[in-house]
Amino acid sequence: MADDTGDAQPEHDPTLVALTVEEAARRLSIGRTTMYALIKGGEIETIPIGRARRVPAEAVVEFTRRRMQMHTTTPIAA
Repeated sequence: MADDTGDAQPEHDPTLVALTVEEAARRLSIGRTTMYALIKGGEIETIPIGRARRVPAEAVVEFTRRRMQMHTTTPIAA
């Protein structure tokens, strides 16, 4: 799939169970560096597969759920 700039962008594959860091970052619309920081901080889980590390697709969903809960349960200051 190409975007407005003509650059080819891989399409989102909902059947993937384990993602590369880049794929996981793209799903969250964040950069690679931010994704690595989240992984290093323990906010997003990774698993080893052979010599590679992958982000379980469910870990991205869980991270998003936790962030939504934090956002909806934090009272807004007046």
